[in-house]
Order: sequence, then C-alpha cells, then structure tokens
Amino acid sequence: MLQRPIPSSGEAIPAVGLGTWRTFDVGEGGAARAPLKDVLARFVELGGRVIDSSPMYGAAESVAGDLAAELAVADRLFWATKVWTSGREAGIRQMEQSLKRLRVARLDLMQIHNLLDWRTHLRTLREWKQAGRLRYIGVTHYTAGAYDELERVLRAEPLDFVQVNYSLGERDADRRILPLARERGVAVLVNRPFSEGGLFQRVRGAPLPAWAAELGCESWAQVFLKWILAHPAVTCVIPATSRVQHLVENMKAGTGVLPDAAARERIAAAVSGR
Repeated sequence: MLQRPIPSSGEAIPAVGLGTWRTFDVGEGGAARAPLKDVLARFVELGGRVIDSSPMYGAAESVAGDLAAELAVADRLFWATKVWTSGREAGIRQMEQSLKRLRVARLDLMQIHNLLDWRTHLRTLREWKQAGRLRYIGVTHYTAGAYDELERVLRAEPLDFVQVNYSLGERDADRRILPLARERGVAVLVNRPFSEGGLFQRVRGAPLPAWAAELGCESWAQVFLKWILAHPAVTCVIPATSRVQHLVENMKAGTGVLPDAAARERIAAAVSGR
C-alpha cells in the first residue's frame, strides 16, 4: 500500500482509507452488521488504517467503534471524525460522544464538518490538541459552492488536514483547493471519489481500455481512484463500501504504479467522452 506523509508531522498513512457515510449507518442487528465487520477486517488485513466518520452519518460512528472493538483492531486504525453542530458547549458534548461511540480515548483527527461554526470549534480543537485528546485538526466540505470560504480558512488558519470532494466528475478542487493545500502544507483527504456513483453510470457497459492494464487496473473503480491519487496534493482517498469485493478493488488502487500527467489526461478524456 502506498504511504503518504502528513505534511505537518511527517507521519505516513496509507493512501486509501475507508469512508462510512451511508454504508455504516445500520442497526444493531447482526445480519446488518456482518458484511461491515467483514469489510473492516479485510481493510485492516490489506494495510488500511484511515477510517473517516461523522455524527452526521447516523449510527456510523457507533457501528465502526463496535466492530473495531469486536475485531480488536481499534488501536491499529487512524480514527478521523467530525464536529457538526453550533456553539462551544454543544461541540464539546458532541466530540465527547464521538469518543464514546468510537470507543477510543484519543482521536487521530477531528474535523469541522462543512465549516459549521468553524471559528468557535477551531479554538476548542486547538485546546484539545494541546491537551493530547486529539492529534490532528482539520476542516471539511463536500461542495464546490463552499470553496470561497474554505480557501479563506486555509489561508488564514494553520491546519493539519482539509477534506474535500474531488473526482473525475467534480474537478473544481483541482484549480484552487489542492494547490493551496500543497502550498500551505496541509494534508488532503478526498471524499466522494466516485461522484456518488455518477462515474460508474458514465462507464456502464464500457469495457476497460487496454491501457488500464499498464496501471495495474482491473476495474473502473481502480482507474478513478488512481487518477485521484496521482495528484501530488492528495494524501488519502476515502471511498465507502459495504462489500468486501469492492473494498479489495479500492485498496488495490493504492498499490503499483500511478498515472503520470499524460495518463491522467487520457483517463479524463476516456470518462468525459461517455
């Protein structure tokens, strides 16, 4: 698995992580959780560490925390979650709740979800980081419409991470956010790598081009992910899945060669033409 350094510390993390939006928002029943337990177990076996969640994702934090405890892998994971509320005290209560749901004493990364009340929460996050309750701090968004504010925050505040949407179907971050993150020494987590499934709709029924084999790609998912990972500003991409087969495909994108600039353009042209 390709490892990428977090610029603020030099610590290396695997380039492919695991998102939990929608997929881990399930009930307490064993039948609903069994496939996710298999996904998490295989994720760790394949060298995965970064798992990203949020209080916004329903039961996802609790499910991830419970399954990691059952598998005894919690201490092998890089836990990233978010604060998503307004007000200092509400933010503190929510973050305390996330610690309990994830069953950890310290978080690796706490992010301010969609920049909600970010000035208030950023003060708290810095206090918690100083106290050793979390290791890294960051901000997130999932829409290009928020990039003006996101850019202002990145320019004004010292941060460890920014999480942003970026894919062949949503390339706006390429022009502004990714170059700025690289300039500022901020690690980048990429969400929505498949444009919420829109990229698969574009290539439905289309065979993989012959040149995909040159990149070690056996699926369109791997092509999409390798295109993202080839950007020098990207630290880790976090696709979500509830299927072991898809998890394995996604993780393979973090191995082998990555496309160069010419190959990235060829990939983009192949997808945009469909």
